[in-house]
Amino acid sequence: MNRTRRLRKTEGIRRLVRENQLTVDDLVYPLFIEEGENIEKEISSMPGIFRFSLDTISKELDEVVSLNIPAVLLFGIPSEKDDEGTETWNDNGIMQQAVRFIKKNYPSLYVITDVCFCEYTSHGHCGIIHDHDVDNDATLVNIAKQTISHAKAGVDMVAPSGMMDGTIATMREALDNSGFPNIPIMGYSVKYASAFYGPFREAADSTPSFGDRRTYQMDPSNRLEGHREASFDDEEGADILMVKPALSYLDIIRDLKEDFDRPIACYNVSGEYAMVKAAAEKGWIDGERVMMESLLSMKRAGANIIITYFAKEVARILKQKN
Repeated sequence: MNRTRRLRKTEGIRRLVRENQLTVDDLVYPLFIEEGENIEKEISSMPGIFRFSLDTISKELDEVVSLNIPAVLLFGIPSEKDDEGTETWNDNGIMQQAVRFIKKNYPSLYVITDVCFCEYTSHGHCGIIHDHDVDNDATLVNIAKQTISHAKAGVDMVAPSGMMDGTIATMREALDNSGFPNIPIMGYSVKYASAFYGPFREAADSTPSFGDRRTYQMDPSNRLEGHREASFDDEEGADILMVKPALSYLDIIRDLKEDFDRPIACYNVSGEYAMVKAAAEKGWIDGERVMMESLLSMKRAGANIIITYFAKEVARILKQKN
């Protein structure tokens, strides 16, 4: 008789035959940095996650470094917004200040910036509005400006999240022509118009003032379209391909892992985080075990990089085990 249970009998043998491991090297920790002073404000729908101003963020960064988390993904919240999001390419804007601050004081941290406009526009959409919709090509002009401003500030990697057609080609050309050919791009290659983003909109002040984002983010029903989107990013020069959200799109992560010879990232988004936290608070689930199992499923599906608000908690657990 085949007895597969022989290889499950003890923790020792389970460790020896384990196919996938979650490590701290897989993790990227998102950070929300708000323009102003003395800001340390917990996001009500994301327990344990805060918005910081630069004068209060050192404690958080100290912990990230002490836990050996390799990278952070920055989101900026400016004090002023306008129709185009011009603060995104202000060389002294909150994102640019944050990049310089972290690279100076925490040089071991790898700094990735969100390249988008929704936190910076008065209407909350991801670009310039014409006829009640985002004008793709007009927005590309501003994406190039934002990208170069982040590069001049010293960013290690840029990550465009707006799902504008032609974004990667625009950014690659702008970086290469401005003396930054070695800055990689992590494409939000397959980003769905998901209901799981709700808490993020509170965190980043990015709720659209009208309509929604379904004319530029993907329909959750579509799988093959995701492959086409990733193919375009791959052809245009993206260094890393990302799937967002993660947990409800594990099939897409697997598709990209099998079909593309590039690192695959996924974003364990705010709603996925909030559901685990809320259910654990009610005592309905073991929050720690569900957290670890969920993230391991992303690794098993093929993700090389996991962007997650759980990063600090996971790193503590892994540090204790080691």
